Amino acid sequence: MGPDRGEQGTRPEETEQRPKRPERPQPPEQTQPADHPQPTAPPSAAERPQSTVRQPLSEPSQQAEPSRSSKPSQQAEPSQPIAPSVAIHPVEATGPTEATGPTDSTGPTDSTGPTASTGSAAAESPTTSSPTPATQSPAPPPLPAAPSPQPLTAAVPAVPAVPAVPQPVIRRWESGALAHAVTDPFGQGPLPWLRGSEHYFDDTGQVVPWYVDHVPAPGAARIPAPRTGGPRTADDVHRQIKGFTSTGAAAPGEAIDFHVTVDPPQQFSVDIYRIGHYGGDGAAKITTSPRLSGIVQPPPLTADRTVSCHHWWLSWRLQIPSYWNIGAYVAVLTTVDGYRSHVPFTVRDHQPADLLLLLPDITWQAYNLYPEDGHTGASLYHAWDENGRLLGESEAAVTVSFDRPYAGAGLPLHVGHAYDFIRWAERYGYDLAYADTRDLHAGRVDPTRYRGLVFPGHDEYWSVPMRRVTELAREHGTSLVFLSANTMYWQVELGPSPSGAPDRLLTCRKRRGPGKPALWREIDRPEQQLMGIQYAGRVPEPHPLVVRNADHWLWEATGAHEGDEIDGLVAGEADRYFPRTALPEHRRRILLAHSPYRDGEGVLRHQETSLYRAPSGALVFASGTFAWSPALDRPGHVDERIQRATANLLDRICKRA
Repeated sequence: MGPDRGEQGTRPEETEQRPKRPERPQPPEQTQPADHPQPTAPPSAAERPQSTVRQPLSEPSQQAEPSRSSKPSQQAEPSQPIAPSVAIHPVEATGPTEATGPTDSTGPTDSTGPTASTGSAAAESPTTSSPTPATQSPAPPPLPAAPSPQPLTAAVPAVPAVPAVPQPVIRRWESGALAHAVTDPFGQGPLPWLRGSEHYFDDTGQVVPWYVDHVPAPGAARIPAPRTGGPRTADDVHRQIKGFTSTGAAAPGEAIDFHVTVDPPQQFSVDIYRIGHYGGDGAAKITTSPRLSGIVQPPPLTADRTVSCHHWWLSWRLQIPSYWNIGAYVAVLTTVDGYRSHVPFTVRDHQPADLLLLLPDITWQAYNLYPEDGHTGASLYHAWDENGRLLGESEAAVTVSFDRPYAGAGLPLHVGHAYDFIRWAERYGYDLAYADTRDLHAGRVDPTRYRGLVFPGHDEYWSVPMRRVTELAREHGTSLVFLSANTMYWQVELGPSPSGAPDRLLTCRKRRGPGKPALWREIDRPEQQLMGIQYAGRVPEPHPLVVRNADHWLWEATGAHEGDEIDGLVAGEADRYFPRTALPEHRRRILLAHSPYRDGEGVLRHQETSLYRAPSGALVFASGTFAWSPALDRPGHVDERIQRATANLLDRICKRA
């Protein structure tokens, strides 16, 4: 049986054109104070580029940011043998040829090799045309139809050197990730969503990583000081400025409440940015608040390692105008003396769109170690002991709260993965709706109304309602696109805050305490039954992704050939097909990459990329690596083959091919 190369990804009952999103009303004329600039409205949805097949554009290279990851490698069932012709770079072959571990006794025992597939072999090429110019950036020029693959250099730079200063420094963990000793070249860095000239500076004017904080000299007074060189990051020890929102997502016309602490008390302002391509800037400033009065909020409350700031006073209410575009937003909080932190949020609505993008806020909160102060903070991975040592998962929190800031600079761990996809997708005119995973959990969005659901970043923690509605969407013909790895690994529960606000507490027992097992695969519902592959383990150093079934339509016009290696694309964590675990019901199924790598113990393992067509006609794609989204738009990691392959997939889902 040949690979699936031809059938269109159509819904069973849908053939007519989906209605366009109506244009939002224009903003009224407003009068602002002298220190309150006029809001800049982003382009309306009606002004977006219309449906065309795009030729992705490579970005200029720059050094990658250092970063972090977590999770021990899985002791997995025996996997398929790796073809002798597959080359492994850059690690020399040492140790056993393939890891073996406890076998999984569930599901069929049939195995499909990396070059095998089931289904018809009718080939079909997507049409190509130039995109309609975007209002936020010039139209990207097209690439040749079949570009020759160019090797990438996946350099992993060291953390920028900290200038010599007489004071000692506190080296904090980026949401606990540096403590895992995992090299992840796809880190968010100081400002993953903004590529302009704004960076973090120390008092000497040198750029430094945001997770390095200088301790003031003993007895030095902490009073507002003039800004030197640029904004400086707030930290969780001194809490110069930190904040969170009352809700993760809201619609135009609704309000979002900000709870902010400022130490020492002083005025602060809030700049609101929307994430997008915006001519390569990565974000656009939409509006700025008036000067606000900052106060020192009470210390966080703790109970059984759960840290909550639900008792903080309201600092500012943002009324979202009706003319704002939906999307991913970041509020940048800045004090008079130049300290800054961030608060992400989402603006959603219920207008029709081709694709619903789901931001993984549940997983973001699971990794949040706020406050990273050496004694109070806790996440689902870490906590502190009485001596300030970082503890592991066995001593970590079982329940964490959304009513607290994010650690460090205020941006969640791996947030950049989602922003990479957003910048690329908006640049090439895809019709996106936005929501977060708590919206999916609570039923605030109906996934069956969209042609596809896109999970752009690390989305590890899933509730039962999330999985149920996602499976229902697939059964109704909605395609699923998973652009990371280690998806849907832990099962979680959401509960109300002490004040009664719904879905503000996140619980994952991780084999501790009473209740159901925490892993989906432990309750005979492995991730593979939805995605076609599942989590295999960590990838300590980047390895190439090895192309398989290069004649499939996903690889069309990419210039990729059978066995080609895309450098650095297997990184962070990896998924693969488990032969002894049940597969989802499908018409056709194919593996599009089969890539060897070595785990932390030097054992040879492999990663796989999967695509299958469900009986409903829905396509389900799983990249099986953390590095797919960064290859779309992150400087230093962009790969034209991955851009084109992703466009081939989304064009077929959106009926553009």
